[in-house]
Amino acid sequence: MGGFADQLKAFSEKAKAQADDVVKRVVEKVAAELDERSPVGDGAYWVSPPPAGYVGGHFRANWQLGIGSRPTGEIAGVDPTGSETLGRITAAIPEQATGKVYYLVNNTPYSRLIEDGWSKQAPQGIVGLTRIAFPEIVKQAVEESK
Repeated sequence: MGGFADQLKAFSEKAKAQADDVVKRVVEKVAAELDERSPVGDGAYWVSPPPAGYVGGHFRANWQLGIGSRPTGEIAGVDPTGSETLGRITAAIPEQATGKVYYLVNNTPYSRLIEDGWSKQAPQGIVGLTRIAFPEIVKQAVEESK
């Protein structure tokens, strides 16, 4: 018996799976947007030449995902392309993604300066522009999840 109950259960499970997929996609897309907008140190923009052996990408490497709490501290190293950082963030998103609070933070000491337009590579900041793009990010995630 239970035909209608089984149908309701199947619908509920499908809706939950789709919601989890949408949340996962939204977090991934926001992280990718932040990464893409992140400047990578380029000595051509500096007043003084960079130190010998300098490799940019420390800011990009410092995007961190927290679930339920904000990450603290700074990550050592560089990630000029952002691929390692995005991989780390994507891998940390749980399969059951709904119902959680996600934090994407950058704890470098100069992150606020970059957000306030200090970088010639990101003169309008990063986070504020990503916030403006958020409704479109959600719309794309929903469309992709159908």
